[in-house]
Amino acid sequence: MVDYFVHPSSVVDDGVEIGAGTKIWFFNHVQGGSKIGERCILGQNINVDGHVVIGNGVKIQNNVSVYKGVTIEDDVFLGPSCVFTNVLNPRAHVERKTEFLPTLVGRGATVGANSTIICGHDLGAYCMVGAGAVVTSHVAPHALVVGVPARHHGWVCRCGERIEFEGGQAACATCGDAYTLQDGQVSLRAGGDAATGR
Repeated sequence: MVDYFVHPSSVVDDGVEIGAGTKIWFFNHVQGGSKIGERCILGQNINVDGHVVIGNGVKIQNNVSVYKGVTIEDDVFLGPSCVFTNVLNPRAHVERKTEFLPTLVGRGATVGANSTIICGHDLGAYCMVGAGAVVTSHVAPHALVVGVPARHHGWVCRCGERIEFEGGQAACATCGDAYTLQDGQVSLRAGGDAATGR
């Protein structure tokens, strides 16, 4: 019994694992050997390369390609037309498939519309990449980065709201989560699991 949905316009190759409650909508291609978790939503015109791992509760908006080497953890949001690269110096006439660099998108992260993630850089748990940003370095957990190239512009709560630190302490005005900032790393003070950097 199939406990997930695939729209008739989409192609799912043999050897794909798809979790319960996942919905794969229009004109997508999920290539063999990839794994998609439970309760995910793939919008329109999405390509999931072979051997990509996508966690539970992930939402991928229209026109996104998730290439080999990219790992998407649970509860990640990928905005429309965001881009992942896999080679630093591509040339059409030079084969570089052995030079793919890995990219990890941490739990709960948001990647804004039309942003570009240069391969080999990790996005920390619950970080937020602003629309149109170009990420050229690792992004710390809970960091807000915007611009070209992406620069640090503050911190965000697990719920996505901005948080302001005073004396190394912050509390979210929206959900009440409390955080500590020490040595450039944010950790959750009360309830839930602390996000740690790589």
